Amino acid sequence: MYSLLLAIIFSAFVALGLPDALLGSAWTIMREEMNVPLWYAGILSAVISIGTIISSLLSDRITRKLGAGLTAALGFVLTVGMLLGFSLSGSFALLCAFALPYGLGAGAIDASLNKHIALHYKSRHMNWLHCCWGVGATISPYIMSHSLISGAGWNSGYRTVAFMQVAMLAVMLAALPLWKKQKASTSANALAEQNQAALKLSQIIRIRGVKFVLPALFAYCAVEQTAGLWASSYLVLQRDISAETAARYASFFFLGITAGRFLCGFVSDKIGDRKMVRIGSAVLLTGIFAVWLPASPDWLCLNGLIVIGLGCAPIFPSTMHMAPQNFGKANARAIIGVQMASAYTGITVMPPLFGLIANNIGISLYPAFLFVFAVIMLFLNERLNRAVG
Repeated sequence: MYSLLLAIIFSAFVALGLPDALLGSAWTIMREEMNVPLWYAGILSAVISIGTIISSLLSDRITRKLGAGLTAALGFVLTVGMLLGFSLSGSFALLCAFALPYGLGAGAIDASLNKHIALHYKSRHMNWLHCCWGVGATISPYIMSHSLISGAGWNSGYRTVAFMQVAMLAVMLAALPLWKKQKASTSANALAEQNQAALKLSQIIRIRGVKFVLPALFAYCAVEQTAGLWASSYLVLQRDISAETAARYASFFFLGITAGRFLCGFVSDKIGDRKMVRIGSAVLLTGIFAVWLPASPDWLCLNGLIVIGLGCAPIFPSTMHMAPQNFGKANARAIIGVQMASAYTGITVMPPLFGLIANNIGISLYPAFLFVFAVIMLFLNERLNRAVG
């Protein structure tokens, strides 16, 4: 039962990752059809993230009432509906209208499944869970590319992914009895912990260590998302590398994260979550230095992006999996939702902030920006470790 449910959760995370790269793959064509500026993609992404932040903050109360399985299934109902709405949209205003509820649905899936894995499975499963997201995000550009090359248009790409999520929704609904069986097999003490009253945000913030983990996740997402979004621009504008090579290595950054999480799953249980975060941070800083060194050959800079991805790989899943250990299972359900909200705030705010920095000061600050937030993250994680013992 546990293995079958785990396979379904992994499949759900592949489906969750599918829409995330569609916008970037199709935006140049979408914005021409809608006659809007290129930077409007940032607005759309921010609206989606706002919905995700809201649902992450509400996720503890929702999952307590509905359970993780039903919450995730309802999240897929929202994402399917909104993706179909995207495919029918002919204006930017309509895209924004569908973006907020899409973010609500995606956040519900993300938070509920992260909590369930953290509470019921091992560290390797958390790494593989996030690896599955990377698989979905890697597949979707090919889906969109096929739709564009075939002449079906970007609308068809969104429709195709929506239909794939319909299949996932059917699986989630069929699997609801498995979630009930797992709950029935949970010990009485564990159920008592899970069924305690939902914590308010003010109560969560006062729990020892929370004031360190939230900004640590914010800083991590500042590094990961800024690194991925601006890699190609930095390589072209600062290092004078061809656009084709830059785009290829920017995609290799995400491949590094995905492959890294797959590999981390084989060793994380033996090494432990805290050491995985430290090792990932060390690898991350090494990659940043490889990109930063002005006299380095192009091959070192380019492969430094892959190293940054490998360093990023264990940090987020290990931090999520540590929540029950750091704060107790009774508090972990609520804290993981707030952790997700803090992470998505970093995703929403920091890449556009670096865009302003690059536009007004210079894109040469790209590795320095990554370095500062990587050091902040490492410092806060060490303070967290001391705070929780």
